[in-house]
Amino acid sequence: MKRIVKLLSVATLMMGMTFCANAQEYLRQAVYINGNIPTGSFASDVNSSTVPLYTTDMGKDASVGFGVGYRASYRFDVGVGLVAPYLQADLLWNTIGSNLNEQYRQAKSQNTPTYFNIPIQFGVSYLYDELWTEITPYAEFGLGTDLLIIGSEGSFQRTGWPDTRKYAYKSNFAFCFSLGVGAYFGSHVSAGLYYYGLGTHNIEYTSKTVDNLTTIERAAYDAADVETRNCGSLVLRIGFHF
Repeated sequence: MKRIVKLLSVATLMMGMTFCANAQEYLRQAVYINGNIPTGSFASDVNSSTVPLYTTDMGKDASVGFGVGYRASYRFDVGVGLVAPYLQADLLWNTIGSNLNEQYRQAKSQNTPTYFNIPIQFGVSYLYDELWTEITPYAEFGLGTDLLIIGSEGSFQRTGWPDTRKYAYKSNFAFCFSLGVGAYFGSHVSAGLYYYGLGTHNIEYTSKTVDNLTTIERAAYDAADVETRNCGSLVLRIGFHF
C-alpha cells in the first residue's frame, strides 16, 4: 500500500511539473515602454493671446508623450499560429503644447497641467509563427476603459491685474479600444505600432478659486463647467517579455 502511495505521489509530482512547464511556455508577462502622438481634439492646437484659465483650453494641445505598460497573457496553439487573450494596463503621459506652455509661463503659473491617460483593456492577439524562426508578426485588438487625469493649474498672478486663480479637474472614465500590429524578435522583445481610441471625456472642475473677473471673463468662466474631448493617440511600443 505504501508503495502504491509513493507511486501515486511520484506520478502526481510529474504531472504537476509537466503542467508548470506548459504554463511557463504559454503564460506570458510583459512590460512596455512607449512614445505617443495625441490625435483628435486632444491634439487640437490652442492659439490664443489670453492666459488659458478655463476648461475650454484644457484637454487640448497635448504634446508628444511617453509611457509604460504591463500585460499578462496566455497563449494557445491553434495549429496555424498562436492566439493570446490578454489583460493590459498602460500609462500615457503628455504635457501641454508649446503655445499653452508659453501662456502659462507668461502668467507665472506655479503649476502647469499635464495629462495622464490610463487605459485598462482586455484583448486578443494573434501571432503567426510559421514564417521565420526568430521573427513572429502579430496583430491585436483590445477593449476597455480609459481614466483621464488632468493635473491642477495655478496659482496665477497676472501682471497689472491683482487676481490669483487655481483650478483642479475631475478624473473620469470613458470607453476605449486599441488596434495594433508588430512583431516579436526572438522570445523576449517586441515592437508594435498602435492606435488607441481613448474615448470621449468630460473636462470638469472639482474646485476653482478666482478673484476679480471681468464681465467677459465671468461669462466664459461660467460657460466652461463641462467640456468634452475626443482623445486618441498613435503609440509606438517596445515590449520586454518573460
